[in-house]
Amino acid sequence: MTKSRTEKGARRAFVLDTNVLMHDPAAIFRFEEHDIYLPMDVLEELDAGKKGLSESARNVRQVSRFLDELMANATKEQIDHGLELPTGRSGNHGKKPPTGRLFFQTRRLAAGLPDTLPGHGIDNALLGYTLALQLEMPAARVTLVSKDINLRIKAAILGVHAEDYFNDRTIEDAELLFTGVTALPADFWETHGANVESWQEQARTFYRVRGPLVREWHPNQFLYDAGGDAFEAAVRAVADDVATLELTQDFRGERHAVWGITARNREQNLALNLLLDPEIDFVTVLGPAGTGKTLLTLAAGLVQTLETNRFSEIIMTRVTIPLGEDIGFLPGTEEEKMEPWMGALMDNLEVLTQSQEGGSWGRAATQDLLRHRIKIRSLNFMRGRTFLNRYLILDEAQNLTSKQMKALVTRAGPGTKLICLGNIAQIDTPYLTETTSGLTYVVNRFRGWQHAGHVTLVRGERSRLADFASEAL
Repeated sequence: MTKSRTEKGARRAFVLDTNVLMHDPAAIFRFEEHDIYLPMDVLEELDAGKKGLSESARNVRQVSRFLDELMANATKEQIDHGLELPTGRSGNHGKKPPTGRLFFQTRRLAAGLPDTLPGHGIDNALLGYTLALQLEMPAARVTLVSKDINLRIKAAILGVHAEDYFNDRTIEDAELLFTGVTALPADFWETHGANVESWQEQARTFYRVRGPLVREWHPNQFLYDAGGDAFEAAVRAVADDVATLELTQDFRGERHAVWGITARNREQNLALNLLLDPEIDFVTVLGPAGTGKTLLTLAAGLVQTLETNRFSEIIMTRVTIPLGEDIGFLPGTEEEKMEPWMGALMDNLEVLTQSQEGGSWGRAATQDLLRHRIKIRSLNFMRGRTFLNRYLILDEAQNLTSKQMKALVTRAGPGTKLICLGNIAQIDTPYLTETTSGLTYVVNRFRGWQHAGHVTLVRGERSRLADFASEAL
């Protein structure tokens, strides 16, 4: 449901814009006990947008199926009175009785739009319909719900109450997003160090800690001592106020380099711990440009694919949304069409092959080997596939919706590890924000699962020029 500051129990009426239904086809079931109104212009726009294979076209067709189910065997009198909306699709499995109703525009209403408002577009028709409802229902609070910022601005100018659609918002503020790394307070060992147990298993060091702070931890969350780098550990298990911690491996030195790459800061070291952990099936790595997301992920993938043979191959994919104007049709096979989008992959492969011995011939042989073990695939053809024993990298994951993210994550079969990379500050998909991105969605939903981990990289390591540009520009 949209955010509301009205008193609990006050009935409201919501007029839905087309883009809300295109964004979330189940939106008509998300408003609990309140009524929903769909103008005829919205139905016309839905009809115009149903063709094609895009995500929005699929959503429109799903909306049409939902409406068809609601209207099955309904009489004209029932439609005029409003169709009962079941609340089961909102996540309570139909246990609550239907309380809200769905109304269609069955007659022309006096628009009441001012003469100063130019044009006769669909936006103006929605504003006019909402104004007419306000006049017909003075006791109810009528709200126009739209993802279109400009429409909400026009509504505010005309005195129409308008809101964004918030139901797909995972968190209230992107600043509250789980980082995966927590600094221990200065007095931690004084308050929690009384009954600490420690032991070793195959060169791995474990601790069992008790105390009130333990209840706030999650499996695979990283902890470190803010006073220095002496203590870094991962939470392996949490039960009430007892937690099992494992000391992390240190990949900062050349002796423990991963395919010639060493961690340059704490967060990079912790990310490598997740990427190389055989017990972790799903990893999310967030961070701005230049923090090393792709380089670390590829290095860890090459080690586990070519040296330890844990995976049969590396598959890399990303959302194909251009930064500027689209350059048009790309000839060739699926992999050749994807190559222009995979500049980050090629750049990082150059860095990873430079450190290989054998001169130019050795590097050429290495690159040829890598091309046979690294495959580039398009997201458009992922539906229905199952990946077995693959190291699957999804770059620019912040541009996926939660529904698209679910469709991709469920492609993973036995032995597959999925890594999602992205920067939620650089979202190019229309109607997606930092709080509604599919990447934010999976970070929040997978927090606490014992086979998933997350790290947010904070420090750029690309170059002094890039670091200064990030801060100054």
